[in-house]
Amino acid sequence: MATAVSPFGLLTISFFHFLLSNPTLSSPLIDQLNQHPPPNFLSIITNNCLHDSSLRYCNSTSFDLTNIFKSTIVAAHLCNLSNNPNCPTSFSFIDLRTRPKLAPLYLSFSFFWKYCPLSIQSIDLSNNSLVGPFPSQILNCTQIHSLDLSHNMLSGFLPLESFTLLTNLSNLNLSYNQFSHEFDVEAISFFKRFNDSSFFHSGLLNSDKDYKFKMMTTILLLVGVSALIASVVGCLVRRIGGRHKFSERELTKATDGFSKERLVEKREKMEIYIGMLKDGEDVEIEIQRGNVSSEFRRNFVKDCRLLVKVRHKNIVKVLGWCNEREMRAVVMEREEGVSIEEWLMTSPPWKDRIKVAMEVVEAMSFLEEEWPQIRCDVKTTNVMVNEGGEPLILKLKVHDHPNSSSRVIYTLHSFLVPEIYKFGVFLLQLISNRHLRKEFEGSESRFVDWIATHQYEKLRNVIDENMKLSATAHEQARQAIEIGLICTDLSTDKMLTISQISSMLRIVYMPSMIQSVDSHHHRTRNKKKAMT
Repeated sequence: MATAVSPFGLLTISFFHFLLSNPTLSSPLIDQLNQHPPPNFLSIITNNCLHDSSLRYCNSTSFDLTNIFKSTIVAAHLCNLSNNPNCPTSFSFIDLRTRPKLAPLYLSFSFFWKYCPLSIQSIDLSNNSLVGPFPSQILNCTQIHSLDLSHNMLSGFLPLESFTLLTNLSNLNLSYNQFSHEFDVEAISFFKRFNDSSFFHSGLLNSDKDYKFKMMTTILLLVGVSALIASVVGCLVRRIGGRHKFSERELTKATDGFSKERLVEKREKMEIYIGMLKDGEDVEIEIQRGNVSSEFRRNFVKDCRLLVKVRHKNIVKVLGWCNEREMRAVVMEREEGVSIEEWLMTSPPWKDRIKVAMEVVEAMSFLEEEWPQIRCDVKTTNVMVNEGGEPLILKLKVHDHPNSSSRVIYTLHSFLVPEIYKFGVFLLQLISNRHLRKEFEGSESRFVDWIATHQYEKLRNVIDENMKLSATAHEQARQAIEIGLICTDLSTDKMLTISQISSMLRIVYMPSMIQSVDSHHHRTRNKKKAMT
């Protein structure tokens, strides 16, 4: 009798049986992803390729053993999670519809999509509130017949060239998204095989624009607020036209004449006010006063023009600036929330702390890749948590211009210590909840030395006891401490990149995310049992 072979080769079968025999999904997944390939792994996949040369990793110029190994593990879990009836011998569809916590996680496993099993015929990721650009990594599964990404919040342009590789695609649903397009999708030959329902309210049809326009016109006519229209038009002229300059008069009015009631912070050369623009938008305004050189003013405006272009959910949005007389100001969108320093006083659980750390380092990685000339100052006082539990980096700086005097814009904080060191201190504070000013006289180096001294023999003194960690979470916190100490190690000449730190932290973050999902499912099952 022939032995059944999984779509990933003989190796995957044993993984499937191991995982399916374990009642806890998260533990084997994370344990396996953290392990190295077995010694005979190369010979195993080489043998697999001899039996079936169509396996995707067989076409690689060189075997990426670690990622191939991890991709087989994710394939095993995803096959089971999607309720394929014949796992492990058959993996024909991915079904993560209405799984908003799991779908982004599995989309992040780029190594899985790179070696997408050829047996997969259908992918359903609908109803997950996915945001951002089209997840082009799934198009590596060129053999699929069906793809459903409907009812999400995806935006940007479609990767049209990659779509043309999906020659077998017969069912496509991109409806109810927020895509952009330069050409009507119906005019592109590849998409002519699909009817309009595939793109309904996706932003990809010219009719979507007509629909949105008609709806907006109807609403405005019903409401009949000409003053509101004038305000919106004024705002659009300022923002869309690229004009982000505010006058001193506008800011004076927004802050009730720079009243004491609107003043939230005052330093030697800077004042911070909260206010409201004429269009009703709440803002925070940082003001610097005093005479400066013409060169300083030019550089200030140049840097502000750069900062207003930065858009990331975890970075404060800069709306514009003012550069008049003896006053320079930066206007930012204001959100309700508390600083990380204040937030830690509420004893948030480990899963929330590691989530904050992960999102902050991903925002830093975004700047490193997209805006390398912009840096952020990550401290527990410079990062806030908004009402939705999302961290927001509040302090940015543009690199000093060459051949000009050193200056600080946007904030008066200097950035003498490398960003990675700052993040390391930030991460260690998230774990320990130690107050630098009260316990270490404001010295970051003393704090780091204290952590390094206690991390082995007195680890319990380092980790915030209010978290009450499980054994698994305790190990994750220990790993995060090691990452924090790597970031703050100034004795080495080899400096890691933000992206490398992000990858290291994600290994710690993934288990907490999966355990959170599993705990939710466990509570839901218990609740259903209790009801029955």
